[in-house]
Amino acid sequence: MSLFAQLSRASRQPLRLTGIHIHIPKRTIGSVSAIDSSIFRTLFGTEEIRKVFDDEAYITRCIEAEAALARAQSRCNVIPPHIGSMVTQKIQSHSLDMDRLRRETEIVGYPILPLVRQLSAMCGADAGKYVHWGATTQDIMDLASILQMKQGLEMVDGLLTEIVGILRGLSVRYRDTPMAGRTHLQHALPVTFGYKCAVWLSGFQRHQQRLAQMRERTLLVQFGGAAGSLASMGDGDDGIRVRRALAEELGLSDPAITWHVARDGVAEITNYLALVGGTMGKVALDVIVMSSNEVGEVSEPFVPHRGASSTMPQKRNPISSEVILAASKILRSNAGLVLDGMVADFERASGPWHLEWVAVPESFVIAVGALAQMKFALGGLCVHSEAMLRNLHSTKGLIVAEAVMMGLAPAVGRQRAHDIVYEACRESIESGGTLEEELLKKEEVTEKMSVERVMALCDPVNYLGASGRMVDDVLAID
Repeated sequence: MSLFAQLSRASRQPLRLTGIHIHIPKRTIGSVSAIDSSIFRTLFGTEEIRKVFDDEAYITRCIEAEAALARAQSRCNVIPPHIGSMVTQKIQSHSLDMDRLRRETEIVGYPILPLVRQLSAMCGADAGKYVHWGATTQDIMDLASILQMKQGLEMVDGLLTEIVGILRGLSVRYRDTPMAGRTHLQHALPVTFGYKCAVWLSGFQRHQQRLAQMRERTLLVQFGGAAGSLASMGDGDDGIRVRRALAEELGLSDPAITWHVARDGVAEITNYLALVGGTMGKVALDVIVMSSNEVGEVSEPFVPHRGASSTMPQKRNPISSEVILAASKILRSNAGLVLDGMVADFERASGPWHLEWVAVPESFVIAVGALAQMKFALGGLCVHSEAMLRNLHSTKGLIVAEAVMMGLAPAVGRQRAHDIVYEACRESIESGGTLEEELLKKEEVTEKMSVERVMALCDPVNYLGASGRMVDDVLAID
C-alpha cells in the first residue's frame, strides 16, 4: 500500500512504517485539494484570498446581507424603522454556533434556513420575526457570493496594477535589446525583449480595462423573493425600493430585474479570471522555454533551493511559471463550469447553481495565487541579454532572410527575390556558412546591391521594424 493510501486510512492514527513511528498532525491531512493543502497551498493561493472565500467569511457575508436587508427595509418603512439597527446590533453582539449550522445545513441542503433560525433567536421576539423578511435563500447566498467576488476583484486589481508596473519597467529597460522573435518555436524575425514585454503588458492593461468596465455590470444586488417577482413585498413598488436601498447599503449596482437564473454576471467574472489566467499562461510558457539551457535568455529570480531537484544538483526549474501554467488551465476549466451553470431551468435552477459554489471560490484563489507568482517571477526576472544576442546570430543571418528579400525585390521583383534568397538560405544551411557569404557569391545579387548594402541587410539588429515605436505606444497607455 502506498504512503498516501496509508495516510488516508490512518488520518486519526499515528503512522507506522517498517517499525518507524511517524506522527502526522491531523491538520496536515485534512485537505484533498492542492489549493487547501498545507503542503501546496502557498504555491496555488495566498492566505489573503483564502480568508475572503473561507467558510467563516462566507457566513459572515450572509449575515451582513441579512442585516443590510433589515436596514434597507427599515429605511423604506416596510418593517418598523427601528428594526434594522436593532437587528444589526443584536447580530454583532452574539456568536454563531458553527457546528450546529453545519449539521443543519447537511439536512436542509442550504445554510440560510439554519442561519436565519440562529439569527432570529439572537434578535429576540420583536426584531427576530423580521429577519429575512420577504427574502429567499438564493437572495442571501447570491449576495454573500457577490460581496466575496467584489473583495476578490479588488485583490486582483491590486496585483494587476503591480504587474503592470513591473512590465512597464522591463519594457523601458529592454526597449532596444535585440533578440530572436520566434514563430512555431523557430527563428522568425528579430524583435527586442522590450517589445516582448510590451506585448505581455498590453494584455494586462486590457484586463485592467475589462475589470473597470464590468464591475457595474456584474456586481449586482440580489433581492427577488421566492420566484424573483418580489411578490412578498406586495403589489406596489416597495420591493423595488428595498432592492435599491439594499444595493446602497452594500455598495452594489441595482439591476432592473432579478437575476436568480440569469447567471451571466457570475459567468463573466469567472471567465474574466480565465482570461487573466490565459495571459499569465502565455507569459509563463515564454519564460519556461526561454529559461531552458539551450536558450538561456531569462531565468526566474534566484532563491536558494527553489526549483531544486532531489537527484540533479544542477537544476533550477522555473517553479513559478510552472505553477502559473497549471493555474491557467484550471481557470479555463472552471470557466466552462460556470458557463454550464448559466443553463438554468425556469425560475430556480435545480442543480447548475451548485457549480458556482465550486468554481467561483476556487477560481479566485487560483487566480490570485497565480498573480502573486507572476509578480514574484517578473519582479526579479533575470534577463540575459548576451544570450539573446548570441541566439539572434546563431542562425548566421538566416533570421533576416525577409530583410534581404524585401531589399532585393525592387530590383528583381518579389517572387524572384524570394527564390534567390531561398536558395542562398539552403546553401547556407548545407555549407555552414553565413547568409551574407552565400548571397555575395551570386552575381544576380551583387549586380543589384553593393557589398555594404548586403552586409547591412544581413545584420539582424538593423531589422527591428516598428518594435520600439510600439513599445512607446503601449507605455503611453494610462
